[in-house]
Amino acid sequence: MAQDEQAPERPQIYLISPPDFELSSFAEALGGVLDAAEIACVRLALASHDEGEIARAADTLREVCHQRDVALVIDNHILLAERHGLDGVHLSDGARSVRKARKQLGNDAIVGSFCGASRHDGMTAGEAGADYVSFGPVGATALADGEAADFEIFEWWSQMIEVPVVAEGGLSRALVTQLGPVTDFFGIGPEIWKAEDPAAALADLLSGLQ
Repeated sequence: MAQDEQAPERPQIYLISPPDFELSSFAEALGGVLDAAEIACVRLALASHDEGEIARAADTLREVCHQRDVALVIDNHILLAERHGLDGVHLSDGARSVRKARKQLGNDAIVGSFCGASRHDGMTAGEAGADYVSFGPVGATALADGEAADFEIFEWWSQMIEVPVVAEGGLSRALVTQLGPVTDFFGIGPEIWKAEDPAAALADLLSGLQ
């Protein structure tokens, strides 16, 4: 999927689940957002290490997403992605597991790689066969090591690299507007799920995009 050499297209939206949620209420909230906005992909990002809990969430959210022709990927769990009929994995260890995931899941699966703020890791992941590379956090957050992925990394990537790129972490309306011309996807999660109306919060976050 090559970058458009003409005017940049409007970035697509990639939703990220909360790290912890009540399954039935989140499934309902997710369905509401998927019905209200055009979403390219959803990522199941549970922090739990309870295989049963993750499996139940995978099955439930797969139905919610696939009923709407939206892909569902899962953080890191290659075996669970395969076992529960998910569309792929999002790997949080840079390029290290990309080849393994591709070999196990096949060429049709989505394999994404989170690379923090490292261009080198991003390029290595792309060369290893990642379908997309994710950089972040782009905004202020206490959940990372303090190093943010700045505008320049996305600007450089959009000019030099054909692998699609995702901007995620600490997004604000101003950052979405700024990064819109230089990213392919916005990975959006905590920014909307705490709102009373997540679909409205998403629309507000994206309101500065052309």
